[in-house]
Amino acid sequence: MNENVFVVNHPLVAHNLAVLRDKNTDTEKFNHALKRIAYALFFEGTKFLPTVEKPISTPICDTLSPMVDPNIEIIVSPILRAGLVFSDIAQEMLPFCHIHHLGMYRNEETLEPIWYYNKMKGKLKDPDKTHVFILDPMLATGNSGYDAVHNFIKQKIPQKNMVFISLISAPEGIEKLTKAYPELKIVTSKIDEKLNERGYIVPGLGDAGDRIFNTVY
Repeated sequence: MNENVFVVNHPLVAHNLAVLRDKNTDTEKFNHALKRIAYALFFEGTKFLPTVEKPISTPICDTLSPMVDPNIEIIVSPILRAGLVFSDIAQEMLPFCHIHHLGMYRNEETLEPIWYYNKMKGKLKDPDKTHVFILDPMLATGNSGYDAVHNFIKQKIPQKNMVFISLISAPEGIEKLTKAYPELKIVTSKIDEKLNERGYIVPGLGDAGDRIFNTVY
């Protein structure tokens, strides 16, 4: 496996992933299970953030304690619409981050992403000190992920400062991203078998957006 691909192997993650895969899981249970996994994924993804030692005073004594470097900017970028659930967790854990929504949907014939929204906070203070977390529950073909990463590459943010967080990944999507962006980090809870002829992950869990927002008909 590529050294920049990190799979979160944990019994509770595996348990909740099984809940998500089950076609009989209702929307409420699906979203609760997804949020539980999102915490684990985001803890793993944020371990790469730079820290600095800060002097603090405990009730016992003065000491130094590592904290996230206050001189960096953090962008959390959910790919709409399924990435929104992940961004709620990310914003809870990093309340000082900037949320940058990326709107894309997939052309079901070509499997290519079609953009409809791109909301940036404004000019970056320093691209080299900007860290980005791209959130998308399903890394399937990698086409949307490729475009999302390229969106930040164009703003001069280094690949090594970016983490792509997905719930489930397909080998095809991982290959596309790691070949194009070898310094990009990918954090996922499971690498599934393959893509089917429609570009869906197998065994997967169906359309994540439909199951999150209860639009399965």
